[in-house]
Amino acid sequence: MTAVMRALPFVGLAFVLLNPVAEARPARQHVPGSEHTVLAPLEEAATACFVETVVSNPKAMRLARDGRWYEAAGITGFLCRPEVDRMAVAHDRIYGRGTGARYFKGAYARHLDKQLAARLQPLLETKAVASAEPPAEKAALADGPAESALEGADH
Repeated sequence: MTAVMRALPFVGLAFVLLNPVAEARPARQHVPGSEHTVLAPLEEAATACFVETVVSNPKAMRLARDGRWYEAAGITGFLCRPEVDRMAVAHDRIYGRGTGARYFKGAYARHLDKQLAARLQPLLETKAVASAEPPAEKAALADGPAESALEGADH
């Protein structure tokens, strides 16, 4: 018997023993924003919660205005713990125990910055508002001569 033939049973045994481990690992990690039917609504609920809590907190909004999205979410993040926990538990069920916490701290956190920027930026932009009234300095100038003309007409 050659050395290759003697090693063949060990290669077969290694394949049989290691195959279940390879199958237990997820084939790919979940990508934020993908159309996964279970995680997508949970991600959306968590992100919506972060948006709402940042908007309702003045300090978080100041950080958001400075583009410090992750810090802004961190100030109020404890309020979104139930949504985050649901997302992490679902991730654990799909991809294996412990993956939910890693997903939240890694891929989701990177995704959250972009989502907060996209959703909060329109609220942070200064918008010009149309007004029928003239600016204050023009109104003062307009009132001066007009009032004099009216006063002269009364006499």
